[in-house]
Amino acid sequence: MKNKVKWSGVFPAVLIPFKEDYSIDEEGFRKLVRWVASHKGINGIVVNGHTGEIMTLLPEDRAEAVRIAADELKGRIPVISGVSAEGTIEAIQHAQAVEEAGGEGILLMPPHSWLRFGMQPESTVQFFKDVADAINISIVVHQYPTWTKTSYTTSQLLEMAKIPNVVSIKVGQRDMAQYEVDVRTLKKNAPDVSLLTCHDEYLLPTLIQGIDGALVGFGCFVPDLIAELVKCVNEQNLTAANKVYDRIYELKHAIYKMDEPSSTSHLRMKEAMYQRGLISSPLARRPVLPLSEEDKEEIRQGLQNVGLLKEKITTG
Repeated sequence: MKNKVKWSGVFPAVLIPFKEDYSIDEEGFRKLVRWVASHKGINGIVVNGHTGEIMTLLPEDRAEAVRIAADELKGRIPVISGVSAEGTIEAIQHAQAVEEAGGEGILLMPPHSWLRFGMQPESTVQFFKDVADAINISIVVHQYPTWTKTSYTTSQLLEMAKIPNVVSIKVGQRDMAQYEVDVRTLKKNAPDVSLLTCHDEYLLPTLIQGIDGALVGFGCFVPDLIAELVKCVNEQNLTAANKVYDRIYELKHAIYKMDEPSSTSHLRMKEAMYQRGLISSPLARRPVLPLSEEDKEEIRQGLQNVGLLKEKITTG
């Protein structure tokens, strides 16, 4: 593994548009990836994240999403893919498939059995080491909320940061006290690993902790606003940052309704992008069911309030 490259800036987690038969709409996905990546300040694209509905994608779908995005971007910015598996062997297979498809990194999620049963403390770092040893691309650690049984301790994060492939940590504690402890400790003791907030629902309060950027699903929806917010914070211009955040705040209420992102919230964002004219269908794979007409109207009103209805992709 080559020396660490510190990833910073905005890394939108992009959704995947589907055709009516639930297969990937390659043409629509290419247009979306191209449009998101065209905005200044976007330094990478994340596919197969929670926003990309990874849990409903088959292994071949996940690899195909990487292939399409990597082929479309042709190395201009890195393509990172979510990897979610219950066992280390399967996680390695997914990670190797990402590398083979042209991805430059993986966003490694914890085995979701840990959500229910917890984890052996020593197994967490070993899981990352085993996957890292099997690939030659970068790893972003996916930190889950503190209320789950899969949230890594500060000491575990520090050990993960020592792994050569680990270049970033997606900090998603959703507990501001623990978030601040982890950010301060990592900045001091692992300065070569970047810290990226994933708090769609309160971006500004997490960005001002002095971290390196954002890896958020909302970056797929309004990449220009997210990039501008990060720029203003980096320049320590909080007056300008608050003005940008006012627009994001209204939109996040219309989309996420103050909840942290969930399968339903991501469906709401997909509907909003459909109403903006950015994708051809808001279809999601089951078990996620379609939104009600009331939900759709609520989203429409939110978009209308900030003038974002029916924007068309113009980058080819």
